[in-house]
Amino acid sequence: MRGSQKSGQDGPISRPRGVFISSRTVDNGNNDATREASVEPDLLARAQAGDPDAFAALVEGHRRELELHCYRVLGSAQDAEDTVQETFLAAWHHIASFEARSSVRTWLYRIATNRCLMALRSARRRRPAEVTMHIGPYPEPSATADVMWLEPYPDLLLEQVEDVAPGPDVQVEAREAISLAFVAALQLLPPRQRAVLVLRDVLGFRVKEVAVMLDASEESVSSALKHARVNLQTRLPRPAEPPPAPNSQAERATVARLVAAYEAGDVAALVALLAEDVVVTAALAPGQYVGPAAAKRAFAAIFAHDRSYRLIDTRANGQPAFGVYVRDPATGVFHANGMLVITLAGDRIRAMTRFDNSVIAKFGLPRRLP
Repeated sequence: MRGSQKSGQDGPISRPRGVFISSRTVDNGNNDATREASVEPDLLARAQAGDPDAFAALVEGHRRELELHCYRVLGSAQDAEDTVQETFLAAWHHIASFEARSSVRTWLYRIATNRCLMALRSARRRRPAEVTMHIGPYPEPSATADVMWLEPYPDLLLEQVEDVAPGPDVQVEAREAISLAFVAALQLLPPRQRAVLVLRDVLGFRVKEVAVMLDASEESVSSALKHARVNLQTRLPRPAEPPPAPNSQAERATVARLVAAYEAGDVAALVALLAEDVVVTAALAPGQYVGPAAAKRAFAAIFAHDRSYRLIDTRANGQPAFGVYVRDPATGVFHANGMLVITLAGDRIRAMTRFDNSVIAKFGLPRRLP
């Protein structure tokens, strides 16, 4: 970019309907491998002249796709939302000097990606809020938790992402690319590797495009991608039986058994649902509980003293999830006690991940139940 735009402040976002149409062409050695038709000239001209309505029409359709991109990089739905707001503000400040050498979408992704990297370099990172009612103490975990900071992503927001065809070089299947395990593994990569892998393998941008976005050489991008792929594979769980299709009868059956056991405080029934390599991560606990025996100890602490729970179903990261509510014995009211996201392998639970109350509002869940 030229003029008033500064290096590192260009970035892409998802495509608004009726604004531009993209097409892929073969690299002939003289032009970029990706060419996208121009933004509607009148709309762009009005936005560059300072028309806020035209600018909103130009970028707003990209909001949810950009938020999902930033979530993958940052691991936080709230941070992703804030970063996209910053992206739009930066784009508004520099739209007058936008020369349409790329699509608006690619330009927005460039801005957003660099804003994510700035956030990761800064000390501005959110910390989990305390849960409403502390449940513990937990028993000694059987393993340390590598990822200490991660939030779930509401499926309601995923449903609002426009169906934009990915680039031809996508390496990661769409369902895996939003799974909690994949996003958690991403958080363990160095920031630049993380950004390169998401842009290249998840979104399908070419190396040349990623290099422009990150103001880097193609060689450095290819090197970062190579290391990122290796590092990611060491962080992902080993392959297992695939989960049932979302909202399928098989998934609903396992979820129903989980809810019945959890609300009854039936530790034996819960353990019977677990895979042999299950990992249970509990909110405020210092580590993980790996395997059914360790999970059983964690469940015993959760259900100690005849605590009563209710689970309200929702979905996160394309997976079954629940708002967890614990009963106050003095009033009989059920108070929010965080969220639970489960990962299935066939008809068994391979992971149970607890989150604190800071994520409840994002899912539209109440703070208490009658």
